[in-house]
Amino acid sequence: MSSQIVTRNRVLWEPAQRDIDQSHLKAFAVFVDQSLFPYDRLHRWSITHIAEFWSAVWDYAGIIGEKGTRYYNPADSMVDAVFFPDASLNFAENVLQANPDNIAVFQADETGVTQAITFRDLSEQVAKAQQGFKQLGVKRGDCVAGVTTNNIDGLVALLATASLGAIWTSCSPDFGAKGIIDRIGQVQPKVLIAHLHYQYKGKPFDISDKVEEIAEQMDSIQHVVTTTGIVDGAVSWESLLDNQAVKPEFEQVNFGDPLYILYTSGTTGLPKAIVHSVGGTLLQHVKEHQLHGDVKETDTLFWYTNTAWMMYPWLVTGLASGASILLYDGAPMLPERPAHLWDIAEEIQLTHFGTSPKYLESLAKAGVRLKDDYTLSSLRSILSCGAPLVSEQYDWVYDTIKEDLLLQSISGGTEIIGCFVMGSPIHPVIRGEISCKALGMAVDVLDERGISVFGKKGDLVCTEPFPSMPLTFYGEGGDERYRNNYFSDRPGVWTHGDFAEQTIDQSLVIYGRADTILNPGGIRIGTAEIYSVVDHMEVIQDSVVFGLPFDNDEEIVLCVVTERLTKELAQTIRQQIRQKASPRHVPRRIYQVTDIPHTINGKKVEGAVKTTAIGAEVKNKASIRNPACLSEFSEIKKKECY
Repeated sequence: MSSQIVTRNRVLWEPAQRDIDQSHLKAFAVFVDQSLFPYDRLHRWSITHIAEFWSAVWDYAGIIGEKGTRYYNPADSMVDAVFFPDASLNFAENVLQANPDNIAVFQADETGVTQAITFRDLSEQVAKAQQGFKQLGVKRGDCVAGVTTNNIDGLVALLATASLGAIWTSCSPDFGAKGIIDRIGQVQPKVLIAHLHYQYKGKPFDISDKVEEIAEQMDSIQHVVTTTGIVDGAVSWESLLDNQAVKPEFEQVNFGDPLYILYTSGTTGLPKAIVHSVGGTLLQHVKEHQLHGDVKETDTLFWYTNTAWMMYPWLVTGLASGASILLYDGAPMLPERPAHLWDIAEEIQLTHFGTSPKYLESLAKAGVRLKDDYTLSSLRSILSCGAPLVSEQYDWVYDTIKEDLLLQSISGGTEIIGCFVMGSPIHPVIRGEISCKALGMAVDVLDERGISVFGKKGDLVCTEPFPSMPLTFYGEGGDERYRNNYFSDRPGVWTHGDFAEQTIDQSLVIYGRADTILNPGGIRIGTAEIYSVVDHMEVIQDSVVFGLPFDNDEEIVLCVVTERLTKELAQTIRQQIRQKASPRHVPRRIYQVTDIPHTINGKKVEGAVKTTAIGAEVKNKASIRNPACLSEFSEIKKKECY
């Protein structure tokens, strides 16, 4: 890149004209015969000529399939709109279409890069896994679940599932058995793929007992396939792939057929199982990768993620743009080598590095200055999501990593398996701000009157349909639950649940979630999963959990009603949460309190507790059964904690 580095007016970086001219976004604007500048005009065209825009994305990205003649059927309500009703395609076919001799996947762990395979090799492994799945009876519409690490075997299982027109869902192995069952147990998978052994911060873990418990409790599972190790009655990964298949077959499915089931964090109960479509996922991702991320065939894309987060399928779709991807399993920072991921990035000539604000903050606290130790000559972009990227972190990236790169803070969610707001290769990077609204996404910020506002905080909304809207929530009453979650506040308008601000320059600032979702380290988790552990402990009478700002992140605070909170009891609580939920759910602080506020109908009032703890006033106490107990939380940080 040959971009210009500037610091006036809060602008930290601007693309050079040559970079703009060579960008996917410029090529796309020419392709659709629209002006690239001002960008706001191109964006307005994309959300007013909806059929034309998404049809152009299909054609520009070279999607393999039958597009049909109808691209978009509007409806009276946003949720009932239909995209490409006549189309047929296969997700895996589009992901595997690149030059067979190019590297498709780099695999790495805490020891470094362990493997690299071409698109030809990846396609052959998918063919063999597909044949193995057929022998297990997997067919179109079935669900295959993975409890897998972020490695090539897990990717092969995902793509083999998609090649058959089946549905993929996954959890990370570090979740407790209950956490996994609460998720994939809802969707009745026929086959379970399990990675029994993994390592984190140099410590080995064996989840064989956990997998056996899951298989015993889920009647729908007909076969267990283990990619490492073996449990009784399971099929080994090696035997599954022991066949003569070389090229996969691709079952053509409808644009709106299901591809993934992802899960919300489970704040108010079981995690919501969100069903995403084949075509919507593919189109949304290639648009984001190519038009906003400027990902090209010669690039290598990475996101630090596990297989439970939506950024995992987002990363996988990078293959559909012909790029290589890096799959990494392990801790992001090692005690002896905090910049371990950058050793890997340098070795494989990474171009796009995806991460979170928490990771960048951890590097800063460790005193890492990548400029001093790495050239990073290939690095073109750093992308960040999971939490707002604060202004000081923009400064830190350009001061200590690299001056000449595109820093993108992006924001969207599991609910849309993509982004509402992003950066782009034609926008300057403005300190503390997200550059633009994503093409095809009719994003706005509304105040309490439902009026679009600039320079003021409000609710982030989307006012026009887009193809990656969920198909439904899996399970009984799924359609109704889906509509109630995103359209009940403003009928016909998607209300996302983020507080945001749009500037007069059309850039955006995200201030965080409007609900009680916890977000430590940029990973969204829910309180219900903690309650499912704590409230079943005999010594705990009641509890409430919430998040508090801490050191440019969020810490989990747990308050319990018990006879006597001791260091030993606190240790037991943390151990139980770690084992039965996940390490990410473990609270940083545990306090003893005398009472927990509840609504009249018995629900814990987490929002009121958090509001009180940060020193603000709870405006509506009428629905709280015992509001007097809130006073104890106003001084919570002064109490003794464990």
